[in-house]
Amino acid sequence: MPTPKIHEATAARNALAAALTSAGIQLPAMDVRTHAAAGYALIHLGVCSAPVARALADVIAKGAAR
Repeated sequence: MPTPKIHEATAARNALAAALTSAGIQLPAMDVRTHAAAGYALIHLGVCSAPVARALADVIAKGAAR
């Protein structure tokens, strides 16, 4: 049964994926990983190509400059 931490991480992953998609960026794999004994959930962003990493960096820099 999903815990509040899993729900929180899943919602965050979905929000991040939507924001990246609106910026024209798609990461090949984004999932939620949990550690039940420790009671936490993390968003795993996977690996990406250099062009995707550069596009991500550019979007972050533009947002930070606002």
